Amino acid sequence: MVLVFPLLHESLQQVLAQRLEWTELREVQEKAYAAVAAGNDALIIAPTAGGKSEAALIPVMDDILKHGRPGVTCLYISPLKALINDQEDRFRMFCVPTSLAVMKWHGDVAKGDRSWKGEPPHFLMITPESLEVLLQEQTLVADLRQVRYIIIDELHAFVETERGVHLKVLLERMDRLAKRKIQRIGLSATMGNPAGILSWLSDGRHGEELVSVLSDPKEKHFRFIVEPEESGRTEALIRTVAGKRALVFVNSRSVAEALMQAASGRVQNLHIHHSSLSPATRKTAEEAFLSEDGACIICTSTLELGIDIGDLDVVVQVGPPNTVSSFLQRMGRSGRRGKAANVVWIVKNPCELLCSIAIIECAMEKSVEDLHPPERPYNVLLQQLFLSLHRKGRVSKNELIQELLSYPVFAGMDPADPERIIRHLIAEGYLTTDGEMLMAGTEAERVFGRSNWKDLYSVILGGGEYRAITPDGEMVGKLDARFVNSHENGEVTLGGRSYSMVKCDDDHDIVVVVPGNAESSRTFWTGSTDEGYSPLVCRKIRAICARGRSVLPLPAPEAELLDTLFLRLPPELGRSGLAVTTRKGTRGREILIFSFEGSRFNRILSRILEKRLGRGALVRYDDFVVRVQRAGKEDAADRVRAALESIRLMERSRIASALPLPPPDGWKFARVLPHNLFAGLVVADYYHLDQFLKSISEMEITMIASASPLPAPGVDD
Repeated sequence: MVLVFPLLHESLQQVLAQRLEWTELREVQEKAYAAVAAGNDALIIAPTAGGKSEAALIPVMDDILKHGRPGVTCLYISPLKALINDQEDRFRMFCVPTSLAVMKWHGDVAKGDRSWKGEPPHFLMITPESLEVLLQEQTLVADLRQVRYIIIDELHAFVETERGVHLKVLLERMDRLAKRKIQRIGLSATMGNPAGILSWLSDGRHGEELVSVLSDPKEKHFRFIVEPEESGRTEALIRTVAGKRALVFVNSRSVAEALMQAASGRVQNLHIHHSSLSPATRKTAEEAFLSEDGACIICTSTLELGIDIGDLDVVVQVGPPNTVSSFLQRMGRSGRRGKAANVVWIVKNPCELLCSIAIIECAMEKSVEDLHPPERPYNVLLQQLFLSLHRKGRVSKNELIQELLSYPVFAGMDPADPERIIRHLIAEGYLTTDGEMLMAGTEAERVFGRSNWKDLYSVILGGGEYRAITPDGEMVGKLDARFVNSHENGEVTLGGRSYSMVKCDDDHDIVVVVPGNAESSRTFWTGSTDEGYSPLVCRKIRAICARGRSVLPLPAPEAELLDTLFLRLPPELGRSGLAVTTRKGTRGREILIFSFEGSRFNRILSRILEKRLGRGALVRYDDFVVRVQRAGKEDAADRVRAALESIRLMERSRIASALPLPPPDGWKFARVLPHNLFAGLVVADYYHLDQFLKSISEMEITMIASASPLPAPGVDD
């Protein structure tokens, strides 16, 4: 095999040798160089700290240096501004000694610094939303015609979201601007279906190559602490992180704030990091590990991604994460530079212990969740429709429809859908006509014009939050609107500090806060939806229950907790499919339907089952089981089974029409969609009905012996 290092441009070789002491490249970098140099789109999969960034950067730098490429040659697109800030230093370390320029461009960069005079940078680091803004800048956009490469970091963070759809539109627009097929290089640490996502990224434009390098087996240390009381879990956390460099992952902002408040003053150099904190607070937390002393950050998923926080002694997981992918990202923060990964799990009961073990077993088998892009991206279609009108002022209907449907990400859409949307927008006053021409209507001017149309640059749902500002004008974070309205003039915690809300300005979404002294005040946010554990995790839990043990070498106390849990479950759960049984609980006799398919599946099943059983039935669900009460006094279990069999035979349209529609406020532009298209969006991308239908069609429905009344996974009273 020909080694790449000796073939690199001399100045790049010198940087690698002097800055990193490299005389050869890692396997992932060798393979990535070959893929990129051949002109292919590439998806580079490697573990956290596995050299993915360098794998993308080296072939791009080598090409620029060897051929003297002018102007902006490479866009680096990141899902997080903080990740750009972090990666900027790494890019500069490589580029500056070779006289290549690097610039970052995002909302936290001062407006005066979001431009260039004279020569543009070779590398421009940007978010999708800022790229949308930049494409409107007529004086600068010409310099983007030179772009030959686009690196998308943490690609998995985009794929299943509308930001991913927006990203795909931007990639296509960049191709059209450059009048060439710009090479796309995606980076990710983990995903279950990388070949499918590479095809999604590349769109079959030209060659595509998957560069996937398995991580070398490394020693990993796991320790479990099961503590039912919240105060006990706090004490366990304090003992675990004392004197150590630690990241503490929790699953919500509310839990992060509560834990920060409980541990403040008891842990040295303690910080908090989540999406509703001010940029300054988050940056302080990110820089905490630069201290020579131990540091601890309590965080949500905001620190899952590739921000480099240096060496860690321990990663603490308070409660299991929802997915294997998330766990792998978090575990990857530990065990760098030859050290063993060290993860401590602090859980509240045997069920959480079992879920944690299932996640680890999936990771051991290299089983990770597949990613599924949105199927009905009407929300992004609306964004692009209004942006096109804003850019052009007026456009013919046929030209507008042709433009929208020309984007590959909308290729699977019914060609009649844009026509329906336009008719609806005209009727609602969002569009107006002048003969064959379309223009923004009075409603569009009212809704989007008040922000000077800037609200169109992002598909991220805004609103619903108030900026919390001190009387001196310092922003300390953002508060959920429902929390503010229910706790006006009350106490709040942000960044682990207590504040009192003294004034609320609803017109500008501002709440003025002053330091408070409450010993305990709970802050909540309602902006995110908890989908529960992934089906992959739930199915692994079922497999462990059927096996009656974990493959992990558990200490005796944890093994005994699981043994007790297994004894409470019917042995027939080992079968796949839906298992129906009867249980006598504290609320009376109920029918249990064990599915182990996750909340998304069980949500649909419970909605349809309630309708099939009639008005008197009460149906509840969680990740593992659907519970039915008041299904009839006689033969209730048989009645439930018959209803389940009938659901398997129902037509898709009947099930879809029976599912309740959530408020359109959960999507940024969905409030202006025609009702039938909004319903189609909800069924496809909120309920994921087709996945449900595929799963239930393959399931056997069996009756099993009565379940124990004792608590078990999904069976707690």
